[in-house]
Order: sequence, then structure tokens, then C-alpha cells
Amino acid sequence: MTPAFVFNSLRRRVRTFRHAKAGNVILTFALATIPMVGMVGAAVDYSRGNSAKAAMQQAIDATGLILSKDASTMLQTALNDKATNVFKTLINRPEITNIIVTPVLSNPSEGSFLLQISATGMVNTTFTKVLGKDHLDLSVNTEIRWGMKKLELALALDNTGSMGSSSKMTELKKALLNVKGQNGATADGLLMVLKNAAKQAGDVKISVIPFDIAVRIGTTYKNDTWLEWTKEYGTCSSSSYVTKADCTAHNKTWNTSNNQNNWTGCVLDRDKDNDVADTTPNTGTASTLFPTTRYASCTGLVEALPLTDIWGSGYQTLYDKINSMQPNQNTNVTIGLAWAWHSLTSNLPWTQALDPKPDLDKVIILLTDGDNTQNRWNTDQGSIDTRTTTACNNVRAANIKLYTIRVIDGNASLLKSCATKTSMYFEVSQASQLSPVFAAIAQDLANLRIAK
Repeated sequence: MTPAFVFNSLRRRVRTFRHAKAGNVILTFALATIPMVGMVGAAVDYSRGNSAKAAMQQAIDATGLILSKDASTMLQTALNDKATNVFKTLINRPEITNIIVTPVLSNPSEGSFLLQISATGMVNTTFTKVLGKDHLDLSVNTEIRWGMKKLELALALDNTGSMGSSSKMTELKKALLNVKGQNGATADGLLMVLKNAAKQAGDVKISVIPFDIAVRIGTTYKNDTWLEWTKEYGTCSSSSYVTKADCTAHNKTWNTSNNQNNWTGCVLDRDKDNDVADTTPNTGTASTLFPTTRYASCTGLVEALPLTDIWGSGYQTLYDKINSMQPNQNTNVTIGLAWAWHSLTSNLPWTQALDPKPDLDKVIILLTDGDNTQNRWNTDQGSIDTRTTTACNNVRAANIKLYTIRVIDGNASLLKSCATKTSMYFEVSQASQLSPVFAAIAQDLANLRIAK
């Protein structure tokens, strides 16, 4: 083998090695590994960040809804603390650190509120640290708008004799007065539900109108000019008849007396058609005045209570009034409904109500257990039902929401048509059903206060 042959052979091998590229794959892969690991790691870290942010958004939305129940009555420091505590309880993600929750409450207009809540936090990274980013910043926010409406509620409650049967009066008091956990009660009655819905004085006011054939407003009004003393103020020679029309129709003597000191506080229907309206009484127009009556059994009817703030001591006043109700006399649904309406307007005879405005709801709950049997003029059910129907129509036209409840007996079609809508009419076949009925109504009324 000559030296020239060896030299040429070596030169060919060197030339072949110079053109080989297989080793570049390893080098290229080694160089590419760093950004590939970074990108995969970043995807993992950002996925964790997005998951954490989604959890934060759910938590901040829930926090806003929870705080909206009480935010309007809270100081800013208390609002800050509660927002932070509620959010941290809901989030339950230990990987999120440096959490800061910021609530801002504003009052864009009367009766309306805007709660804006933001939350920030951070999640430490694992892989993207090699790219120089050791954490991800997270930020979420929510906005809750609502209007807190005031509520004026009139309870027109049948106190006629038939309410003493089948435990109706007893169950009615339970439905209105129960306090959960007391005396075996498993749920709050209407009064307590509305008391809890009131956040400050003036939020919820309630009137109580017990009725039979009359309404007993009490003798404190005996000198008021809107009372009338010549039409029905008297006694019959037969104690069976308590109105002038009833007495004279049975050929008995009606004895008129103007001794106001003997008045027991009851009034009868006004002259038609003021009996089914909220006409302001005018001393110059006798038909607008309220006829007083002296019938003896009026003393068995509990005095009506004008609008009373459920806040503070008002709750006990309302409780005691309802608890004192007793069954008495015949049924005149019209006068109960009319006085419930009077209690919700600011004109005479009672002036405790506010004038209508967007952030105020006016509601009547009318409950009866029987047919109309007697009013000021007669005992004909059909004619009395006509008066009730007209009164119902007028109340609804006045933009007052009207619930009706029939307890076992009574004119179902009359009461159903009287309600603002059919879902606001309740049929009770057993007195024990009154508690769930009033619970449903109470929740509706509580919800009315929050107009989202």
C-alpha cells in the first residue's frame, strides 16, 4: 500500500465526515428543550391561574349577592370586613395568596343601590419561573344593583262568629304570630318574617283591620269631624237588630241618641258609593262621612290598628293586637276591605300612610271564612257581594296589590276575582293550612322589598 493510496483514502473519509449532519439533531434538540419545557410549563401554570380566576369570579359574584341583603345599613369598615370574610370562606383555594377584597356601595337614586366589589390575588408559578415570571396576578369584579322598597301592608281579617269554629282563629294567630323555636313552632309567622326583612325604621308598616259587620276604630276619634252621628247612631227596641235598616225592616223602633260619650267606637258602611271608595271625608258632604253605631255587641270586636312600624316596639304592638282578636257577629267583607284601603292612604280618616312612590309597595291581605251576610242596609248576600266586588275593583285600580284567602267557607269565585291575580288567591280547606299559606305570602312580601 503506497503512501499516496493512504493519503487519498484519508482525504476521502475526512471529506465524507465534513458532509455528515446526523449529530445536529442531538444538538438542536438539546437547544430546543429549554423553550419547549418553558412553554409546556407556562401552559400548566396559566391553566392553574385560569382555574383560580374562575373560582374567584364565582366567589365574588356570590359575595355580592350575600352582601346586598345588608349592605345598605352597614358602615364601610363593617362592609369591608364582611366582604373579605365571606369571599375567603367561599373561595377555599389555598394556592391563591395576597387576597384583597374591595367593596364600594353607592346610592344612584332614591331607593336604589349599587354594590361594586373587586378582588385581587396571586398564584405562584412553578415552570414559568425559568422564564422570569414567579407569579400570576389575578383580578375579578362584580356589580349588584337593587332597589330596597318600603312596604305598607294592611291585614283585613274576618273576626266573625264562624271564625271560632274548626280552630280557624287559633290557626290564624299561629300563622301570623309564630316564632320559630318557640312553643314548638317550626317556622316563623308572617310578622317575624317581615320584621326580619325590615332593616331600619320605616321599612315595613302594618295595619290590622278586624271586621264583622262593622269596624271598631275606637273612641279616641269621637270628636273628629269625619264621623256622622245621625244616620246609624241609635238602638233598636229589639237587641237582635243592630242597624237602623234591619230594625225598621222588622217593625221595631229605632231610638236615636246623640250622646257621643256612650259610643263604643264602631262605624258602619258609608253611603253608597263612598262605601267602596277611598273618598276623602268632607263635613260639607254628609255621604262622605262615616256613620257611627251603638250596637251592644260592637264591644266584642277588637279595635283596628292603623299603620304601625314593625321596627322596634311596633312589633309587640302588632303582636298583641292580633293575639287579642276574638270571633264576633256576622260578615261584611266590604267594610273590612274598605278600611284596609283607608289605612294605606294619606288622606282622612287615617293619615299614617305615605303617598305613592316608586320605592313603596302597598298591599292588602283579605281573609274571610264565610259568605257576606249583613251590611248596613240588608242581609241579602247577592247585593252585599256586589259591593265587595266593586270595592275589590277599586282597590286594584288604585295600584294596591291584593291577596285573598278563603278559609273553608265563603264565596270562592268572589274572592278569586278579587285578588290581583289568580296566584294571589289561596283556598284553605283546613285551618292548619293557614301557616304555609301565610309563609308563602310573607316570603313574597319580603322579596318585594328587593327589586333586582
